[in-house]
Amino acid sequence: MSESTIAILCSGQGRQHREMFDAVSDVPEAQAIFREASAYLEGVDPREFVRSAPEGALYSNRIGQLLCCTQALAAWAALGTARPKRAVIAGYSVGELAAWGCAGILAPGVVLALAEQRARLMDIATPPEAGLLGVVGLRASDISGLLEMNSLWIAIVNDVDSYVVGGLNSDLLCFEKQALKTGARHIRRLNVAVPSHTPLLRDACQAFAEQVKRHALYRPLSGLRVLSGIDGDWVVDTAEGVDKLAAQIAQTVRWGDCLRSCIESGAIAALELGPGDALCRMLTSVDVSVPVRAYENFRRADGVKKWLDTLN
Repeated sequence: MSESTIAILCSGQGRQHREMFDAVSDVPEAQAIFREASAYLEGVDPREFVRSAPEGALYSNRIGQLLCCTQALAAWAALGTARPKRAVIAGYSVGELAAWGCAGILAPGVVLALAEQRARLMDIATPPEAGLLGVVGLRASDISGLLEMNSLWIAIVNDVDSYVVGGLNSDLLCFEKQALKTGARHIRRLNVAVPSHTPLLRDACQAFAEQVKRHALYRPLSGLRVLSGIDGDWVVDTAEGVDKLAAQIAQTVRWGDCLRSCIESGAIAALELGPGDALCRMLTSVDVSVPVRAYENFRRADGVKKWLDTLN
């Protein structure tokens, strides 16, 4: 088992799919996670849910947050004794909540309960017809005027020229046309129906912080460190960490800073727990020298374990 530091990346919403649990589906250590998650899916096992639910259901806010946290927790549990002894854990959007579970700050069942509560509070705060838009190829100075003109906000900073923008759909449509004229290389509407990480959701923050504080909070397990999404700093004090975890619902996520913190911590490789492999590609854009793999690159958890073993 590796004594080197490994970066563990917990994915956010938008990449859910019907085979997302395949690599961990039959791993004994993951079964408890699937059982607990079924309580929030009207008793349906999440593995069956993703196979049989209508396509759109996978991307609803509540279901999406639950599935992403279930995936991260199940993938982490499935590693068993092969989990890195030293790891830096960063989570993208709701993935930050899952990261707290992987680090042992929150119990897995609590993470799932909080994922549902987080989604519910965000849905209540969300105005009609709002969402998120990814834009690549423009710097902050290029889009600041467009954002102000259209009453939009930067929700996530992925890199110096890669952002997620949030706000009302009508404003996003105007921004999209203007950004393309300004020179954006790529623009894509995300499969998320809430303007996460923008001031439009500020009413959800305090209520979510209160929900988190009702549960037992523990120190991270030995050798594990967690990053805060809004500043890329380490979560040292859990009380302060809770406030930051809640604040990111309505505040810009500095994901690029999180990735740089992973690299600066000495991580020799990175593993994305899924769903998807978008975070792997983002890390590669920051530092191509760091080997990155996504859980989904492997057919079974045993393959992930063998790869981790090669990092000794």
